Amino acid sequence: MKQDSTRNIAYTVDCEDYVHVVKFNPFESGDACSLIAYGGNNYVVVGSCRFQEEDAEVEGMQYKTLKTFHHGIRVDAIAWSPETRLDALPPQIRFCTAASDRKLRLFTSDLQDKNEFKTFDGHSDYINDLVFAPNEGQEVASVSDDHTCRVWDLEGNEKAHFVLRSPGMSVCWHPEEAFKLMVAEKNGTIRFYDLITQQAILSLECEQTPLMSADWCLKNTLKIGAVAGSDWLIWDITRSSYPQDKRPVHVDRARLFRWSRVNENLFATTGYPGKTTTQLLVHHLGHPQPILTGTAAVGSGLTWHRTLPLCAVGGDHKIFFWVTEM
Repeated sequence: MKQDSTRNIAYTVDCEDYVHVVKFNPFESGDACSLIAYGGNNYVVVGSCRFQEEDAEVEGMQYKTLKTFHHGIRVDAIAWSPETRLDALPPQIRFCTAASDRKLRLFTSDLQDKNEFKTFDGHSDYINDLVFAPNEGQEVASVSDDHTCRVWDLEGNEKAHFVLRSPGMSVCWHPEEAFKLMVAEKNGTIRFYDLITQQAILSLECEQTPLMSADWCLKNTLKIGAVAGSDWLIWDITRSSYPQDKRPVHVDRARLFRWSRVNENLFATTGYPGKTTTQLLVHHLGHPQPILTGTAAVGSGLTWHRTLPLCAVGGDHKIFFWVTEM
């Protein structure tokens, strides 16, 4: 089926509040449904989704809210733990949030009576991104405007601390490279840190600023992507510390970059929220033009489904979903 490059939204979910961040669970949780979490002004909602693209018995999309967690403050980032299991008895939901009060909060729930959260204190400025260790889930890494990347255990103790040269914008942990952490800085530098020696081992350069977002390709550990200024940039880390491919995409400025989890040539970028809409573009490295263009009213956040070429963006009282081709 050929699609127009300008593609209407495939599905929407209505939400009670403005959605600041939305995140599919990237890990297998032992259930046919996909878990999704979204954060509003003072709560996090965890829901499950099933799409007709994966289940012929579903018409369009099925969405169900599993639990709403009171957060008390605006949610700025969410990371899922690989320890989240729906097939355990009792089930376990675990995720971590970053909030506008510069704290991390670790939530653990059995979706019934057990609902715990711990606060991690240490950053002195806005936290831009966080991620769980992808295999065991026993540590969380976070980056901040305070020019640090910190690694925490699940009790909130700081296990490592990397001093950056500018605000940390993105942090990635790859399941095949569990002893390395990728940190992207606003000044256009992306560094890889060895977590054993706690030393920087490799760096990449954008040669343009501000770098707003970077991602490490799940399907190919040698591929890194980012957005800086109004361009997207792609590196093959074996070839050069400078990007092999780059293209101007968003007129004002680019905001987020996310690789698809099912295809190493597929990725999405978003622009800054404009006066009315945010532009979502889905790109394929084999195509000169974006293969999908979407718009959302003042959108925020960007996330890909674990097994489908489907991405979601948050917005005003809604989550928007787009389906693309491989």
